[in-house]
Amino acid sequence: MSIEPSATGVAPTEVLSRRRRIGVLLICSMSLLVVSLDVTIVNVALPSIGRDFHSSLSGLQWTVDAYTLVLASFLMLSGSTADRLGRRRTFVTGLIIFITGSLLCSLAPDLTGLIIFRMLQALGGSMLNPVAMSIITNTFTDPKERAQAIGVWAAVVGFSMALGPVVGGVLVDSVGWRSIFWINIPVGLLAVFLALRFVPESKALVARKVDARGQAIVIVLLASLTFAIIQAPSYGWASASTLGVFAISLVSLVTLVAWERRCAEPLINVRFFRSAPFSTATVIAVASFAGLGGFLFLNTLYLQEVRGLSALGAGLDTLPMAAMTLITPPIAGLIVGRRGARWPLLLGGVGILFGSVMLVRLSVNTPFTWLFCAYVVFGVGFGFVNPPITSAAVSGMPRAQAGVASAIASTSRQVGATLGVAIVGALVGSKIDVTSKVAFTKASRDGWWVLTGCGLIVVVLGLVGTSNWAHASASRTAHELNPEYFEGRVS
Repeated sequence: MSIEPSATGVAPTEVLSRRRRIGVLLICSMSLLVVSLDVTIVNVALPSIGRDFHSSLSGLQWTVDAYTLVLASFLMLSGSTADRLGRRRTFVTGLIIFITGSLLCSLAPDLTGLIIFRMLQALGGSMLNPVAMSIITNTFTDPKERAQAIGVWAAVVGFSMALGPVVGGVLVDSVGWRSIFWINIPVGLLAVFLALRFVPESKALVARKVDARGQAIVIVLLASLTFAIIQAPSYGWASASTLGVFAISLVSLVTLVAWERRCAEPLINVRFFRSAPFSTATVIAVASFAGLGGFLFLNTLYLQEVRGLSALGAGLDTLPMAAMTLITPPIAGLIVGRRGARWPLLLGGVGILFGSVMLVRLSVNTPFTWLFCAYVVFGVGFGFVNPPITSAAVSGMPRAQAGVASAIASTSRQVGATLGVAIVGALVGSKIDVTSKVAFTKASRDGWWVLTGCGLIVVVLGLVGTSNWAHASASRTAHELNPEYFEGRVS
């Protein structure tokens, strides 16, 4: 039986059976699979892409960051657009654009073309994850069931990380790096069919206008900041060009905050940040995904360029980390549903911190048993930190604005991933060329220290964001935003 939107504008998801709700969760998770899979597969393929296109280290950074930058720039717009035009419609449109971008990436004639097509991929991807999370939020109305669903959702990240390096390694070594984009096409087409068949359409209660000015400022802010960091080693950190672009970023940030506070229907609802759990979850998302993005970038280059592993060998070697990110999120989701977010956040931060510390002293002869242990610790940390981020971001928010709230959380993740690659790549690139094995391992130490700091941020903010004071601020914010949708204290 199909479910149509109610007169209020929100699909009556409460009438869905448990079996149907689980089906919706699995369909939405497929979108996360293709988007996350693309990140891990491309990381494994970076050395091959670099050799084929004779790319510099900054070129490899742009191959990754062009994707995450566009994702971060348009996630919030996609979330509010889905609330306005329909979540299923936006979801399916995003899948089609993502599939098209994947096909074009496999046909890219040069590095510039690949980067442009990666941006098209990301435009489609921006319509998937926040919209799918909004669908899940509106489908699972019980807080405990929702926390468990989010745990399953987060486990898909681990599954894609476990699957991506191995599948990517097999494809790169046997067919070539272009084949890594083919895997998105059948999965995406299946998701389109199932979404049209089984996912109910839903919209927000009140249609929101597009904040074109806010969207433009966000693009300028993220693009200028990323450009400045990646190109700083070439231009010089203290050069007029670098400082000028950083100044553009700062002005954009100040302008964005000022405009969004005045805008009647802002792209980013600044009032959301009055909730301490939401605000800390946003920063934790940036820090933890900066850790993940930096880890994948540095570790891929280390295993293939320094240790001489094939793409498949590098994928298999990273499997312990990926396996932990698959196993731990459902456990974290259960803990969040029963005990709150504090312990998963603390365990996550400690794992990222110690996993990164263990890799600070990497050398060309570091035992693989040591790498195995470090990967396990890091994977456990990241696996625990992801579910409570999402739970804190949407808890206490009106369901009608779930698309915007989840989009801000998703944007924070992509901003973190973008900055992680940009910063660690800039630190390594400013000191030594990637082709020098011994020098690369020494130069990468600053990058691993940065990732250690990311873990420390998660620990500190995990404590602050789960305090009694933070819970009270979440309750006040929820009442402020929309009293009739207040669903209780944030857990």
